[in-house]
Amino acid sequence: MDKKTLRVLVTGAGSGFGRGVALGLAAQGHKVYAACEIWPQVTDLRQCAEKEGVEMTVLKLDVLNEIDRCHAFELDIDVLLNNAGIMESGPVAELPMSVVRSVFETNVFAALVIAQGFARQMIKRGSGRIVWVSSVAGLVKVPWDGAYSASKHAVEGFCAAMRKELKPYGVEVCTVNPGAFCTGFNDTGMEAQDQWWDQGDRVMDHWPKRDLDDQSDPQEMIEAMIGVITADNPHYRTVRPEDAEKMVRQEQQDVWQRKVGD
Repeated sequence: MDKKTLRVLVTGAGSGFGRGVALGLAAQGHKVYAACEIWPQVTDLRQCAEKEGVEMTVLKLDVLNEIDRCHAFELDIDVLLNNAGIMESGPVAELPMSVVRSVFETNVFAALVIAQGFARQMIKRGSGRIVWVSSVAGLVKVPWDGAYSASKHAVEGFCAAMRKELKPYGVEVCTVNPGAFCTGFNDTGMEAQDQWWDQGDRVMDHWPKRDLDDQSDPQEMIEAMIGVITADNPHYRTVRPEDAEKMVRQEQQDVWQRKVGD
């Protein structure tokens, strides 16, 4: 993309990567539209931006809310960071369908509606970039996070198709794929299972609690996302941290040799 002040919409800017990217882009002088799911997040982020001395527009955008989406589609942007998402853990054989549908409604269907809306705008203009926040979970198996992983595999499918379809119109599509970063997202995603586990007749044991002490500093991913948004010609896929990229490459290679009993 041209080196200029970019107009960027960041969904899911109320916390985690979205918040960090929105503040980071604003600090670089870009025109940022930071979209938060709920009003308290809007108020909090506006106060944070004022405290840090950066200018950006903070708006309410619950990606599941049609009114909010229509309001957002009034914006004229150069880049969409399609970041809003949720995670709920649990073994696939025990997952309530309401949980699976909820994950897909946010991570796949709502994200697709947002991408479609701004893709039309970009097609008419002949330029733009859509950056989908996928996950390492969209590239490999993730036991006990099957719903989230499946939703991100779906994101990968849509991204790959959109990249090819929109290229003739001057619209770029790429993904960023975070591994395990200490934003609180993985922690609450794991805890969510406890909300429903005791409400049914379970035949499996409760999943083992994973050690989350080795999560990486989110600033690494935030800086990588900002780079993908602002670079002239970024990679189609950006995986962080580096050891997660190595793991993905190895697993994708290994799967061709894997047998059912392995």
